[in-house]
Amino acid sequence: MALEPLDSCDLLCMDLPHAERVRATLPALGDIEPVADAARAFGDPTRLTIALALNAGGQMCGCDIAWIVGQSQKLVSHHLRKLKAADAVTSNREGKLVMYSLTDRGTRLLATLTEVLPTASATTEVTGVDHG
Repeated sequence: MALEPLDSCDLLCMDLPHAERVRATLPALGDIEPVADAARAFGDPTRLTIALALNAGGQMCGCDIAWIVGQSQKLVSHHLRKLKAADAVTSNREGKLVMYSLTDRGTRLLATLTEVLPTASATTEVTGVDHG
């Protein structure tokens, strides 16, 4: 006797009028794809950490971001390009520096994804260099 999967019906029991009403409310695939791309952009732990750093620090250059997240500049640049492609991060050149910041969309997505995360100050004692 084979076990049936618990996640599917044993018979076709569609409520077609209800299913059609729900289907009519869904956005077109072309409208969903950019949202899915943005969700994937935050699906990588390094990219999520970069976004959290930008959220905490505001506009920063890639060198600072690389140091903050503890990754190479080359790797961080790669991840920043992915975040830019998803319209989560923007950049602008200031002389020889390229400065990055979260877009409004990136900030909103990040807030939604991380609302359950504890803050570093709530979980660890912060020690650092006095810049003053």
